[in-house]
Amino acid sequence: MVEQVDVSARAAAIEYAIRDVVIPAVELEAQGHEIIRLNIGDPLAYDGLPTPDHMVTAFKAALDRQDNGYGPSYGIPELRHAITSRERSKGWDCSTDDVYVTHGVTEALQIIFAAFLEEGDTVLAPGPHYPPYMAYPQMYGGTTVEYRLDPDDGWRIDLDDISSKMDDSVRLLVLINPNNPTGNVATPEEVDALIEIASQWPKCTIIADEIYDGLDFTGQQCSVASRSEEVPVIVLNGASKVYFAPGWRVGYMAWHDPQGRLELVRDGVERLLRSRLCASTPAQHGFLAGLTDDTGWLEGHRATIRKRMDYCLSRIEAIEGLDCEAPGGAFYLFVSITNPKMAADDKRFVLDLLHQYHVLLVHGSGFSPEFGQGHFRMVCLPPVEVLAEAFDRIEAFLRG
Repeated sequence: MVEQVDVSARAAAIEYAIRDVVIPAVELEAQGHEIIRLNIGDPLAYDGLPTPDHMVTAFKAALDRQDNGYGPSYGIPELRHAITSRERSKGWDCSTDDVYVTHGVTEALQIIFAAFLEEGDTVLAPGPHYPPYMAYPQMYGGTTVEYRLDPDDGWRIDLDDISSKMDDSVRLLVLINPNNPTGNVATPEEVDALIEIASQWPKCTIIADEIYDGLDFTGQQCSVASRSEEVPVIVLNGASKVYFAPGWRVGYMAWHDPQGRLELVRDGVERLLRSRLCASTPAQHGFLAGLTDDTGWLEGHRATIRKRMDYCLSRIEAIEGLDCEAPGGAFYLFVSITNPKMAADDKRFVLDLLHQYHVLLVHGSGFSPEFGQGHFRMVCLPPVEVLAEAFDRIEAFLRG
């Protein structure tokens, strides 16, 4: 018998619900079944939401002129300047030196956690939330604690819950705005209240994950950095969602540090960035075109998503056993399973639906064992005819 090499505890503990459920779906597809995939927030997987042509052209042009070697570790200067202009337009004094280009927001998170966290430190993140906020801190000795989003009030931030969980161990307070998976959009007043709480804890920095900022349907979304006069804020954003180029893996972090509290940790971040060389050079040129060329195309993409989202909400309202708070942004629905028996094991609900009716969702507990239980997340990105078939199957499953 071959003796197995032990896996590290940190790797064995990693769960990523959005892709973990793909494994049984792939097995079913190998057997010849056609799966309707509503699990992953990839606009390019569905008709009608392509990456803009001018961005693709710029990407290709970089390849054609052989501009695909190693680039500067913090990002190509032209892109950093364009990102600076975008952030300044949101109302805060961003400089080019404040901007670092990364392999998507996911890499930015890994670098931030590596630079900030030591054993015993805490990340306070919303529940429900994007899974890496739970998975990655423990790799660096930290622990994630969730603060509550209220499912009975449009998933609004429970500010009292944040206050009750703040202490000196909280190094990072996370706001995902618009939120993934719920679609909640925090108002400026809520953002101000969150900043006020953080201001009472000098070791605390806010992570403002604003990757869906251009997909706000409420008019309420605001830059956290623009509201903070004292508390440090690290803004996260990128090409994947609003610029419809998820596979390019280009994101950024922009640092707002009004009082200069983060000089030491920022040095650590820059060391980490240099050690991993650089983000994809041609993809950076493609993103640059997205930032500097006309963005009128986005209105069409946004209208398409809104139409598909409204269709989903109308179908959910008509199906006994489901309920959903209308999201204010992004392109997800976080749907409540109102049948108590089915809600008790939402992962079983998702897997049974997959095996019996070949529709792939993500279990809500994968976004928060405490605050996501009894829900599922779905994307509303496919064309209406695909969504119609998916909901017909979901309805049949619930009736069965």
